[in-house]
Amino acid sequence: MGRLAVVGGHTVLDVALPAALAAVGCDRVLALGSCGGLRPELGPGTTVVLDDFIALDAQPDSRFADERSLRVPGVDPEWRARVLTTWNRHAAVPAVDGGVYWQTTGPRFETPAEIRFMAAFADVVGMTIGAECVAAAERGLAYAAVCVVDNFANGVAATHLTVEEFERGKAANAAALVDTLGRVVPELAA
Repeated sequence: MGRLAVVGGHTVLDVALPAALAAVGCDRVLALGSCGGLRPELGPGTTVVLDDFIALDAQPDSRFADERSLRVPGVDPEWRARVLTTWNRHAAVPAVDGGVYWQTTGPRFETPAEIRFMAAFADVVGMTIGAECVAAAERGLAYAAVCVVDNFANGVAATHLTVEEFERGKAANAAALVDTLGRVVPELAA
């Protein structure tokens, strides 16, 4: 059995990281993402184990000019199922089973009109998961993502999203996330 890498942010987008992970025997990635909820029922504090993504203009160029770049991208279904089961066994509040992530090219927040458009096709919005998934898969790494909704996307709540609201949401969710990871990661790494 290989090794597990737990990543968050733009770390997998680093050109050298996926190759380095594979070189040391890593065979799977558990990605953590902060996102905005595109639906009223996916409010701050909700955790989603994604099953798909949209990244129309946010995909990185392939690192390869061979069959590794000619693939249908996506989360690994078996690894995702294991992550979901393990997460829900240890989390105080179960994660939502499945959701579509819309990747944007931040760092700006999206306009309410953009959010209305995205909400027709996706459940949450963020800036990293789709491109990370593609980069990891090109290196043969199974990829699954757990996203924490830190705020409603701009225009979903009654007021416009502010940076302060986003920061408050991240801070409020951090302790529960770290607590759950402390129990989940050892089991997933086994």
